[in-house]
Amino acid sequence: MLIIPVVVSLVVGALAGSVFGVVATHGQLGSWIEKTLYPKGAISTTATATTLSVQEDSATVDVVKKASDSVVSVIGTKDFSKVFQQQTPFDFFGFSAPQPSGKQQVSAGSGFIISSDGLILTNKHVIADAQTEYTVVLNDKRTLSAKILAQDPVNDVALLKVDAKDLPTLTLGDSDTAQVGQTVIAIGNALGQYRNTVTKGIISGKSRTVQAGDGSGASEVLQDVFQTDAAINPGNSGGPLLDLAGSVIGINTAVNTSGQLIGFALPINIAKRDVDSVQKTGKIQAAYLGVCHSLITKDIAERNNLSVDYGALVTKGTGCDFAVVPGSPADKAGLVENDIILEVNGTKIDEDHALVNLLGSYKPGDELTLKIQHKGETKEVKVTLAERK
Repeated sequence: MLIIPVVVSLVVGALAGSVFGVVATHGQLGSWIEKTLYPKGAISTTATATTLSVQEDSATVDVVKKASDSVVSVIGTKDFSKVFQQQTPFDFFGFSAPQPSGKQQVSAGSGFIISSDGLILTNKHVIADAQTEYTVVLNDKRTLSAKILAQDPVNDVALLKVDAKDLPTLTLGDSDTAQVGQTVIAIGNALGQYRNTVTKGIISGKSRTVQAGDGSGASEVLQDVFQTDAAINPGNSGGPLLDLAGSVIGINTAVNTSGQLIGFALPINIAKRDVDSVQKTGKIQAAYLGVCHSLITKDIAERNNLSVDYGALVTKGTGCDFAVVPGSPADKAGLVENDIILEVNGTKIDEDHALVNLLGSYKPGDELTLKIQHKGETKEVKVTLAERK
């Protein structure tokens, strides 16, 4: 009775050993086990997701390590003894009013180094007060006096200069190639006290138009900016928005406090033109057309029964007193409110080719051909750009 089970076991064992030996010999054991013992794709899917996560985390860590030393804190300090020395020490009721005295910190923002000899990009609103002295604090805790080199009259961009050599720099990327959904990293002086804070998210939208204020009552309209869900806080302004290659694709500029994780960054290609202008002419020269406009999308065209689903609709908006500024190049060329600018020198205006960005590639004095829709008629007009004062 015991001989039969033993013999059967020996036979089965020998056959199984032979099968596994053949499979293993041909390098197919793992594949055979996966197909036979596990549902299709169960192991490979998990492994792939884990690998992608590890790769992205590793890329983020690498970018932060390389970029952090090039990100600076921009500190504004004001000497209140000079500010108040010619002001009366009494309030309207005749009582002595307490006054600040000596130098005190009044602002904090961010910036990043783009040349080894100390050229720094930041936001214009970070260094807006002419009575304030600005310094930059490097990641190695050195503090350097900063000179305001130039401020963009149109966009929220400014250039600072510090006296230093061999500084680490960041590479300026191409914001035109940025895609909605791609991963981005923001670095900056969060809340003015947490230097080189790192946050991560995606590009949530492109070609946004927002009106941003600085808390003092001053505000400006930002056009064609990126929206991101990477956390941006007060103090982050002027810091870099980086892609996973470590290139700067935007300058962190504003945040919508009414929502959650709704921040905005100026596309770096706008700032690159300013840098080029300063290096060539010593100042930022901004080409000026003189229209207020709104980008037309398919959704906007459908909701407003427009005949085209692209272009820039000339219209008054937030922060605009005129749709067409009187005496401007656009006015001289005959543009009026509700015209639609379709093309600039043959390039169609759409979400990837915003009017502001297209105009930014030209200089004051350049003559352009605009294709426009005027009262239902499509035609071309010539316009000579002026310099914005």
